Amino acid sequence: MSTTKTKIYGLYGDDDLLLDGVKQLREKGIQIDEVYTPFPVHGLDKAMGLKESRLSEFAFVYGAIGLTVACLLTWYTMNHDWPQNIGAKPSFTWGQNMPAFVAIMFELTVLFAAHLMSITYLALNKHYPGQKAQNPDPRTTDDKFLIEISNQNFDYVKEILIATGVEEITVKKLEDEKIN
Repeated sequence: MSTTKTKIYGLYGDDDLLLDGVKQLREKGIQIDEVYTPFPVHGLDKAMGLKESRLSEFAFVYGAIGLTVACLLTWYTMNHDWPQNIGAKPSFTWGQNMPAFVAIMFELTVLFAAHLMSITYLALNKHYPGQKAQNPDPRTTDDKFLIEISNQNFDYVKEILIATGVEEITVKKLEDEKIN
């Protein structure tokens, strides 16, 4: 059994026209699958009705993990594994010597937050090493903006896209084969 999916692409030359087009399409009840832009467009996520990203919450957790690792590392190396009397200041407790480790704790907090947040971002957006690009039109990496709409009434969507100032409309039919 095979099913046919239709994708409609509307290409814009200006980000303001794109934003107006997204708003008008959403007002008419048309579901937009994806928007491809060469740079971030302010207000596009709100116009598309996307929920707020939780990436900052992940960053906080990853930073806390980095701080914990830094505290454990400095305690283990300076108090447990190889305690040393440096400058006539014995290492009785980690708390007494902690001010000397603030730079290490800061660096590991930033390192963990930045790297793990980047990996989380790529994983959530399904960007894996060796994966082929999923961009349907390479002009969107330069100066064009593209709206992708699936399985809608082509004539109705075309009228709305033309009214919003679209430069080009493309229709692609994709076939998915499923074996039962």
